Amino acid sequence: MGEKGSVYSKGKGGLRLIEKVLAEIPGFRGYKEKELRRESDKLLRNYLYRKLIEARNDLKEVFQTLSDYRRYELFAEMDRLIARLDRIAQNINHASYGYAGFFNIVKVEEEELDRMIEFDGRLIDYVKKILKAAAEFKESIRDLKFDDAKNHIERVGRVLENLEEKFGERIEEILGVKG
Repeated sequence: MGEKGSVYSKGKGGLRLIEKVLAEIPGFRGYKEKELRRESDKLLRNYLYRKLIEARNDLKEVFQTLSDYRRYELFAEMDRLIARLDRIAQNINHASYGYAGFFNIVKVEEEELDRMIEFDGRLIDYVKKILKAAAEFKESIRDLKFDDAKNHIERVGRVLENLEEKFGERIEEILGVKG
């Protein structure tokens, strides 16, 4: 499971004595295992969210520089790009992390929770591409290369679209119904 599994393994290894004792009570162990998986996934998505906010902050710096140099023709596209990044970051941050009520038709089991952690872990590569594209855009604008701005906006938009599409597949992938 690589990078994704290590989050769960670290969480599991950090159990306190009382939790270890309670884990021996029938039914509690399964509950605790599920809880650790959910918390691991939440930590992973929180990491993704923070990195996306870093990229958003880079884009806000770009926007400020464009404003300082009165590059008004790029404002609308930059505003949409930042809003889209913010929306995607919020969706990831607030995504469901495996809770299903007692009477829900669909029960979320350990296997689905493991798939959720794996899936969210694969999003790291998409987020790294967004960070890289935003940082390169910021660097280009710092060097006052305004002629490249349109291409950078399109590039960041494409990598955002890729992340958004992939994240849209999350529920199907977790439930194992993705064709």
